[in-house]
Amino acid sequence: MHFGLSETQQAIKNSARQFLAAECPMPQVRRLMETETAFDTALWSKFAEQGWTGIIFPEKYDGFGLGMVEMAAALEEMGRALVPGPFISTVLLAGTLLDHAGNEEQKRKYLSAICRGEARSTLALLEQSASWDLDAVQLEGKGLPKGGSLPDGGYQLNGEKLFVSDAGIADFLLVAARIEGELAVLIVPGNAPGLEKMATPGMDLTRRLYRVSFTNVVASPESLLGRGERARQALEAALEVSCLGLVAEMVGGLQSLVDLTVAYAKTRKQFGRPIGTFQAVQHQCADMLALLEGSRSALYYAAWTLSENDPAARTAISVAKAYASEAYRDAGNKSIQVQGGMGFTWENDAHLYYRRAKASEIAFGDATYHRERIAQSLIDRQPSKREASLAAD
Repeated sequence: MHFGLSETQQAIKNSARQFLAAECPMPQVRRLMETETAFDTALWSKFAEQGWTGIIFPEKYDGFGLGMVEMAAALEEMGRALVPGPFISTVLLAGTLLDHAGNEEQKRKYLSAICRGEARSTLALLEQSASWDLDAVQLEGKGLPKGGSLPDGGYQLNGEKLFVSDAGIADFLLVAARIEGELAVLIVPGNAPGLEKMATPGMDLTRRLYRVSFTNVVASPESLLGRGERARQALEAALEVSCLGLVAEMVGGLQSLVDLTVAYAKTRKQFGRPIGTFQAVQHQCADMLALLEGSRSALYYAAWTLSENDPAARTAISVAKAYASEAYRDAGNKSIQVQGGMGFTWENDAHLYYRRAKASEIAFGDATYHRERIAQSLIDRQPSKREASLAAD
Protein backbone atom coordinates (compact mmCIF):
# COMPACT_ATOMS: atom_id res chain seq x y z
CA MET A 1 0.00 0.00 0.00
CA HIS A 2 1.26 3.48 -0.87
CA PHE A 3 0.91 6.06 1.89
CA GLY A 4 1.84 9.07 -0.21
CA LEU A 5 0.63 10.83 -3.32
CA SER A 6 1.71 9.53 -6.70
CA GLU A 7 3.96 11.64 -8.90
CA THR A 8 0.98 12.86 -10.91
CA GLN A 9 -1.07 13.68 -7.82
CA GLN A 10 1.84 15.56 -6.25
CA ALA A 11 2.32 17.49 -9.49
CA ILE A 12 -1.36 18.55 -9.39
CA LYS A 13 -0.91 19.70 -5.80
CA ASN A 14 2.28 21.64 -6.56
CA SER A 15 0.75 23.22 -9.66
CA ALA A 16 -2.31 24.32 -7.67
CA ARG A 17 -0.13 25.89 -4.98
CA GLN A 18 1.92 27.86 -7.52
CA PHE A 19 -1.17 28.98 -9.41
CA LEU A 20 -3.04 30.15 -6.31
CA ALA A 21 0.00 31.97 -4.94
CA ALA A 22 0.08 34.00 -8.15
CA GLU A 23 -3.64 34.41 -8.89
CA CYS A 24 -5.32 34.33 -5.47
CA PRO A 25 -2.98 35.74 -2.81
CA MET A 26 -4.43 36.94 0.48
CA PRO A 27 -4.87 40.58 -0.67
CA GLN A 28 -7.10 39.25 -3.48
CA VAL A 29 -9.07 37.14 -0.97
CA ARG A 30 -9.60 40.15 1.25
CA ARG A 31 -10.71 42.24 -1.73
CA LEU A 32 -13.33 39.67 -2.71
CA MET A 33 -14.53 39.44 0.89
CA GLU A 34 -15.62 43.06 0.66
CA THR A 35 -17.84 42.44 -2.38
CA GLU A 36 -21.49 41.36 -2.21
CA THR A 37 -20.88 37.93 -3.72
CA ALA A 38 -17.22 37.13 -2.89
CA PHE A 39 -16.90 36.07 -6.52
CA ASP A 40 -14.65 37.16 -9.36
CA THR A 41 -15.52 36.15 -12.94
CA ALA A 42 -11.95 36.48 -14.19
CA LEU A 43 -10.61 34.22 -11.42
CA TRP A 44 -13.31 31.65 -12.13
CA SER A 45 -12.34 31.62 -15.80
CA LYS A 46 -8.75 30.92 -14.80
CA PHE A 47 -9.94 28.03 -12.65
CA ALA A 48 -11.69 26.63 -15.73
CA GLU A 49 -8.50 27.02 -17.79
CA GLN A 50 -6.69 24.95 -15.18
CA GLY A 51 -9.34 22.24 -15.60
CA TRP A 52 -10.54 22.48 -12.00
CA THR A 53 -14.21 23.10 -12.83
CA GLY A 54 -14.34 19.73 -14.60
CA ILE A 55 -11.71 17.86 -12.63
CA ILE A 56 -13.79 14.78 -11.72
CA PHE A 57 -16.20 14.67 -14.66
CA PRO A 58 -15.97 12.64 -17.90
CA GLU A 59 -14.09 14.07 -20.86
CA LYS A 60 -17.19 13.70 -23.05
CA TYR A 61 -18.71 16.57 -21.03
CA ASP A 62 -15.51 18.67 -21.26
CA GLY A 63 -14.19 17.40 -17.95
CA PHE A 64 -10.77 16.01 -17.06
CA GLY A 65 -11.89 12.62 -15.74
CA LEU A 66 -9.58 12.57 -12.71
CA GLY A 67 -10.29 10.79 -9.43
CA MET A 68 -11.16 11.68 -5.86
CA VAL A 69 -7.55 11.73 -4.63
CA GLU A 70 -6.56 14.22 -7.35
CA MET A 71 -9.59 16.33 -6.43
CA ALA A 72 -8.61 16.25 -2.76
CA ALA A 73 -5.05 17.30 -3.59
CA ALA A 74 -6.26 20.36 -5.53
CA LEU A 75 -8.85 21.30 -2.90
CA GLU A 76 -6.30 21.06 -0.11
CA GLU A 77 -4.39 23.84 -1.82
CA MET A 78 -7.59 25.85 -2.30
CA GLY A 79 -8.26 25.60 1.43
CA ARG A 80 -4.68 26.60 2.16
CA ALA A 81 -5.14 29.74 0.06
CA LEU A 82 -8.64 30.36 1.50
CA VAL A 83 -10.08 30.55 -2.03
CA PRO A 84 -13.42 32.39 -2.05
CA GLY A 85 -16.32 31.64 -4.34
CA PRO A 86 -18.64 28.83 -5.40
CA PHE A 87 -16.30 25.93 -6.19
CA ILE A 88 -17.85 23.42 -3.80
CA SER A 89 -21.43 24.51 -4.47
CA THR A 90 -21.01 24.54 -8.25
CA VAL A 91 -18.54 21.79 -9.09
CA LEU A 92 -18.96 19.29 -6.27
CA LEU A 93 -22.59 19.72 -5.24
CA ALA A 94 -24.35 20.67 -8.48
CA GLY A 95 -21.87 19.01 -10.82
CA THR A 96 -21.90 15.63 -9.07
CA LEU A 97 -25.70 15.72 -8.82
CA LEU A 98 -26.00 16.37 -12.55
CA ASP A 99 -23.45 13.66 -13.31
CA HIS A 100 -25.36 11.05 -11.30
CA ALA A 101 -28.97 11.96 -12.05
CA GLY A 102 -29.03 13.84 -15.34
CA ASN A 103 -29.93 12.37 -18.69
CA GLU A 104 -27.66 12.84 -21.69
CA GLU A 105 -29.32 16.07 -22.80
CA GLN A 106 -29.20 17.58 -19.30
CA LYS A 107 -25.54 16.67 -18.88
CA ARG A 108 -24.54 18.19 -22.21
CA LYS A 109 -26.47 21.36 -21.47
CA TYR A 110 -25.71 21.94 -17.79
CA LEU A 111 -22.75 19.78 -16.73
CA SER A 112 -20.68 20.70 -19.77
CA ALA A 113 -21.30 24.39 -19.06
CA ILE A 114 -20.01 23.91 -15.51
CA CYS A 115 -16.92 22.05 -16.75
CA ARG A 116 -16.13 24.85 -19.20
CA GLY A 117 -16.56 27.47 -16.48
CA GLU A 118 -19.50 29.04 -18.30
CA ALA A 119 -22.13 28.44 -15.60
CA ARG A 120 -22.42 28.49 -11.82
CA SER A 121 -24.95 26.54 -9.81
CA THR A 122 -25.77 25.31 -6.31
CA LEU A 123 -28.04 22.91 -4.45
CA ALA A 124 -31.04 24.24 -2.52
CA LEU A 125 -31.51 21.54 0.13
CA LEU A 126 -31.75 22.77 3.73
CA GLU A 127 -35.03 24.00 5.16
CA GLN A 128 -36.34 25.15 8.55
CA SER A 129 -34.98 22.10 10.37
CA ALA A 130 -31.47 22.74 8.96
CA SER A 131 -31.09 18.96 8.79
CA TRP A 132 -28.86 17.28 6.22
CA ASP A 133 -31.11 14.23 6.33
CA LEU A 134 -32.89 13.91 2.98
CA ASP A 135 -36.09 12.92 4.75
CA ALA A 136 -36.24 16.49 6.10
CA VAL A 137 -36.97 17.90 2.61
CA GLN A 138 -40.53 19.26 2.60
CA LEU A 139 -40.66 21.93 -0.11
CA GLU A 140 -43.76 21.24 -2.21
CA GLY A 141 -43.52 20.50 -5.93
CA LYS A 142 -47.00 20.27 -7.39
CA GLY A 143 -47.58 18.68 -10.77
CA LEU A 144 -49.30 21.00 -13.27
CA PRO A 145 -52.02 19.76 -15.63
CA LYS A 146 -51.26 19.63 -19.33
CA GLY A 147 -52.60 22.39 -21.54
CA GLY A 148 -51.92 25.32 -19.16
CA SER A 149 -49.04 27.78 -19.36
CA LEU A 150 -46.87 24.75 -20.09
CA PRO A 151 -48.65 22.59 -22.70
CA ASP A 152 -46.84 19.43 -21.57
CA GLY A 153 -47.42 20.09 -17.88
CA GLY A 154 -44.64 20.76 -15.42
CA TYR A 155 -44.19 21.54 -11.74
CA GLN A 156 -45.01 24.42 -9.43
CA LEU A 157 -42.75 25.06 -6.44
CA ASN A 158 -43.79 26.78 -3.23
CA GLY A 159 -41.74 27.06 -0.07
CA GLU A 160 -38.40 28.21 1.24
CA LYS A 161 -34.81 27.00 1.35
CA LEU A 162 -32.25 28.22 3.87
CA PHE A 163 -28.44 28.48 3.92
CA VAL A 164 -28.14 28.06 0.17
CA SER A 165 -24.51 28.73 -0.65
CA ASP A 166 -23.65 31.08 -3.53
CA ALA A 167 -27.26 31.31 -4.75
CA GLY A 168 -26.75 34.96 -5.66
CA ILE A 169 -24.42 34.11 -8.56
CA ALA A 170 -26.05 30.83 -9.61
CA ASP A 171 -27.21 30.67 -13.23
CA PHE A 172 -29.47 27.81 -12.21
CA LEU A 173 -30.38 26.06 -8.97
CA LEU A 174 -30.89 22.36 -8.30
CA VAL A 175 -33.85 22.23 -5.93
CA ALA A 176 -34.71 19.27 -3.71
CA ALA A 177 -38.48 19.03 -3.33
CA ARG A 178 -41.39 16.66 -2.76
CA ILE A 179 -43.60 15.73 -5.71
CA GLU A 180 -46.62 13.74 -4.55
CA GLY A 181 -44.66 12.93 -1.41
CA GLU A 182 -41.70 11.59 -3.38
CA LEU A 183 -38.20 13.09 -3.19
CA ALA A 184 -37.24 14.85 -6.42
CA VAL A 185 -34.65 17.27 -7.80
CA LEU A 186 -35.54 19.97 -10.32
CA ILE A 187 -33.46 22.43 -12.32
CA VAL A 188 -34.68 26.00 -11.80
CA PRO A 189 -33.22 29.03 -13.63
CA GLY A 190 -31.65 31.56 -11.31
CA ASN A 191 -33.94 34.31 -12.65
CA ALA A 192 -37.19 32.32 -12.69
CA PRO A 193 -40.35 34.38 -11.92
CA GLY A 194 -41.37 33.97 -8.30
CA LEU A 195 -37.83 33.04 -7.19
CA GLU A 196 -36.37 35.41 -4.59
CA LYS A 197 -32.85 35.31 -3.14
CA MET A 198 -32.06 37.13 0.10
CA ALA A 199 -28.51 37.28 1.51
CA THR A 200 -28.16 36.09 5.11
CA PRO A 201 -25.29 36.67 7.55
CA GLY A 202 -22.62 34.01 7.67
CA MET A 203 -19.49 33.25 9.67
CA ASP A 204 -17.25 32.72 6.63
CA LEU A 205 -16.76 36.02 4.81
CA THR A 206 -15.37 34.29 1.71
CA ARG A 207 -18.67 32.51 0.97
CA ARG A 208 -22.17 33.90 0.86
CA LEU A 209 -25.33 32.22 2.14
CA TYR A 210 -28.87 32.97 0.97
CA ARG A 211 -32.47 32.37 1.87
CA VAL A 212 -34.31 31.37 -1.29
CA SER A 213 -38.09 31.56 -1.47
CA PHE A 214 -40.31 29.98 -4.13
CA THR A 215 -43.69 31.54 -4.86
CA ASN A 216 -45.53 29.66 -7.61
CA VAL A 217 -42.23 29.05 -9.40
CA VAL A 218 -42.96 27.03 -12.54
CA ALA A 219 -40.52 24.39 -13.79
CA SER A 220 -40.87 22.61 -17.12
CA PRO A 221 -41.16 18.79 -17.39
CA GLU A 222 -37.62 18.72 -18.82
CA SER A 223 -36.34 20.32 -15.60
CA LEU A 224 -36.91 17.13 -13.61
CA LEU A 225 -33.43 15.80 -12.86
CA GLY A 226 -34.48 12.79 -10.87
CA ARG A 227 -37.27 11.40 -8.73
CA GLY A 228 -37.66 8.72 -6.09
CA GLU A 229 -34.71 6.41 -5.53
CA ARG A 230 -32.79 7.95 -8.43
CA ALA A 231 -32.97 11.39 -6.80
CA ARG A 232 -32.03 10.01 -3.38
CA GLN A 233 -28.99 8.14 -4.65
CA ALA A 234 -27.78 11.14 -6.66
CA LEU A 235 -28.22 13.50 -3.70
CA GLU A 236 -26.36 11.12 -1.40
CA ALA A 237 -23.50 10.85 -3.90
CA ALA A 238 -23.29 14.64 -4.28
CA LEU A 239 -23.25 15.16 -0.52
CA GLU A 240 -20.52 12.53 -0.04
CA VAL A 241 -18.27 14.06 -2.70
CA SER A 242 -18.89 17.59 -1.41
CA CYS A 243 -18.23 16.57 2.18
CA LEU A 244 -14.95 14.99 1.11
CA GLY A 245 -14.00 18.13 -0.83
CA LEU A 246 -14.77 20.28 2.19
CA VAL A 247 -12.55 18.10 4.40
CA ALA A 248 -9.74 18.59 1.87
CA GLU A 249 -10.20 22.35 2.15
CA MET A 250 -10.17 22.08 5.94
CA VAL A 251 -6.87 20.20 5.86
CA GLY A 252 -5.37 22.94 3.68
CA GLY A 253 -6.62 25.61 6.06
CA LEU A 254 -5.17 23.69 8.98
CA GLN A 255 -1.81 23.66 7.21
CA SER A 256 -1.93 27.43 6.84
CA LEU A 257 -2.74 27.89 10.52
CA VAL A 258 0.25 25.74 11.46
CA ASP A 259 2.51 27.72 9.13
CA LEU A 260 1.24 31.08 10.41
CA THR A 261 1.61 30.07 14.05
CA VAL A 262 5.10 28.58 13.73
CA ALA A 263 6.33 31.60 11.76
CA TYR A 264 4.99 33.93 14.48
CA ALA A 265 6.54 31.83 17.27
CA LYS A 266 9.93 32.04 15.56
CA THR A 267 9.89 35.85 15.23
CA ARG A 268 7.96 37.13 18.28
CA LYS A 269 10.32 37.71 21.19
CA GLN A 270 9.70 37.80 24.92
CA PHE A 271 12.39 38.13 27.59
CA GLY A 272 14.97 38.51 24.85
CA ARG A 273 14.25 35.28 22.94
CA PRO A 274 11.68 33.91 20.47
CA ILE A 275 8.54 32.60 22.15
CA GLY A 276 8.97 29.40 20.13
CA THR A 277 11.76 28.42 22.52
CA PHE A 278 9.28 28.21 25.40
CA GLN A 279 8.01 24.71 26.05
CA ALA A 280 4.37 25.77 26.52
CA VAL A 281 4.34 27.33 23.04
CA GLN A 282 6.09 24.32 21.55
CA HIS A 283 3.37 22.06 23.00
CA GLN A 284 0.67 24.12 21.31
CA CYS A 285 2.43 23.96 17.96
CA ALA A 286 3.06 20.22 18.34
CA ASP A 287 -0.62 19.65 19.11
CA MET A 288 -1.60 21.60 15.98
CA LEU A 289 0.74 19.48 13.86
CA ALA A 290 -0.77 16.29 15.30
CA LEU A 291 -4.28 17.54 14.44
CA LEU A 292 -3.13 18.37 10.92
CA GLU A 293 -1.52 15.01 10.22
CA GLY A 294 -4.46 13.09 11.66
CA SER A 295 -6.89 15.06 9.49
CA ARG A 296 -4.76 14.60 6.38
CA SER A 297 -4.47 10.84 6.89
CA ALA A 298 -8.23 10.49 7.35
CA LEU A 299 -8.85 12.67 4.27
CA TYR A 300 -6.74 10.72 1.82
CA TYR A 301 -7.93 7.36 3.07
CA ALA A 302 -11.52 8.52 2.56
CA ALA A 303 -10.66 9.85 -0.91
CA TRP A 304 -9.08 6.52 -1.83
CA THR A 305 -12.08 4.50 -0.63
CA LEU A 306 -14.46 6.71 -2.61
CA SER A 307 -12.37 6.47 -5.77
CA GLU A 308 -12.30 2.66 -5.41
CA ASN A 309 -16.05 2.43 -4.70
CA ASP A 310 -15.14 0.74 -1.43
CA PRO A 311 -18.18 -0.06 0.79
CA ALA A 312 -16.31 1.61 3.66
CA ALA A 313 -16.28 4.99 1.86
CA ARG A 314 -19.36 6.38 3.60
CA THR A 315 -17.93 5.60 7.04
CA ALA A 316 -14.46 6.82 6.08
CA ILE A 317 -15.86 10.17 4.95
CA SER A 318 -17.76 10.52 8.23
CA VAL A 319 -14.61 9.72 10.21
CA ALA A 320 -12.65 12.33 8.24
CA LYS A 321 -15.35 15.01 8.60
CA ALA A 322 -15.90 14.37 12.31
CA TYR A 323 -12.16 14.53 13.06
CA ALA A 324 -11.37 17.50 10.80
CA SER A 325 -14.35 19.52 12.06
CA GLU A 326 -12.99 19.56 15.60
CA ALA A 327 -9.33 19.60 14.59
CA TYR A 328 -9.65 22.72 12.42
CA ARG A 329 -11.55 24.61 15.11
CA ASP A 330 -9.17 23.49 17.85
CA ALA A 331 -6.17 24.49 15.73
CA GLY A 332 -7.74 27.92 15.24
CA ASN A 333 -8.07 28.30 19.00
CA LYS A 334 -4.44 27.33 19.55
CA SER A 335 -3.17 29.59 16.77
CA ILE A 336 -4.89 32.64 18.22
CA GLN A 337 -3.75 31.72 21.72
CA VAL A 338 -0.10 31.46 20.64
CA GLN A 339 -0.30 34.79 18.81
CA GLY A 340 -2.00 36.50 21.74
CA GLY A 341 -3.44 39.94 21.04
CA MET A 342 -2.09 39.88 17.49
CA GLY A 343 -4.27 36.88 16.72
CA PHE A 344 -7.41 38.95 17.21
CA THR A 345 -6.45 41.82 14.92
CA TRP A 346 -8.14 42.30 11.54
CA GLU A 347 -4.78 42.50 9.78
CA ASN A 348 -3.82 39.03 10.98
CA ASP A 349 -5.04 36.25 8.68
CA ALA A 350 -5.57 33.72 11.50
CA HIS A 351 -9.12 34.87 12.22
CA LEU A 352 -10.10 34.39 8.57
CA TYR A 353 -9.12 30.73 8.76
CA TYR A 354 -10.90 30.44 12.09
CA ARG A 355 -14.07 31.79 10.49
CA ARG A 356 -13.75 29.23 7.70
CA ALA A 357 -13.18 26.53 10.34
CA LYS A 358 -16.39 27.41 12.21
CA ALA A 359 -18.45 27.54 9.02
CA SER A 360 -16.99 24.29 7.70
CA GLU A 361 -17.55 22.57 11.02
CA ILE A 362 -21.34 22.51 10.56
CA ALA A 363 -21.49 22.25 6.76
CA PHE A 364 -22.62 18.77 5.60
CA GLY A 365 -23.10 17.81 9.24
CA ASP A 366 -21.00 18.50 12.33
CA ALA A 367 -18.93 15.97 14.26
CA THR A 368 -21.92 14.79 16.30
CA TYR A 369 -23.96 14.17 13.14
CA HIS A 370 -21.21 12.09 11.58
CA ARG A 371 -20.52 10.11 14.76
CA GLU A 372 -24.19 9.19 14.86
CA ARG A 373 -23.96 8.16 11.21
CA ILE A 374 -20.95 5.97 11.97
CA ALA A 375 -22.79 4.39 14.91
CA GLN A 376 -25.85 3.71 12.77
CA SER A 377 -23.72 2.07 10.08
CA LEU A 378 -22.23 -0.24 12.71
CA ILE A 379 -25.70 -1.12 13.97
CA ASP A 380 -26.86 -1.86 10.44
CA ARG A 381 -23.93 -4.23 9.96
CA GLN A 382 -24.83 -6.34 12.99
CA PRO A 383 -26.07 -9.78 11.88
CA SER A 384 -29.56 -10.86 12.84
CA LYS A 385 -30.01 -13.66 15.40
CA ARG A 386 -30.75 -16.09 12.57
CA GLU A 387 -27.63 -15.07 10.64
CA ALA A 388 -25.52 -15.35 13.78
CA SER A 389 -26.95 -18.80 14.46
CA LEU A 390 -26.22 -19.97 10.92
CA ALA A 391 -22.68 -18.63 11.17
CA ALA A 392 -22.15 -20.48 14.44
CA ASP A 393 -23.35 -23.73 12.89
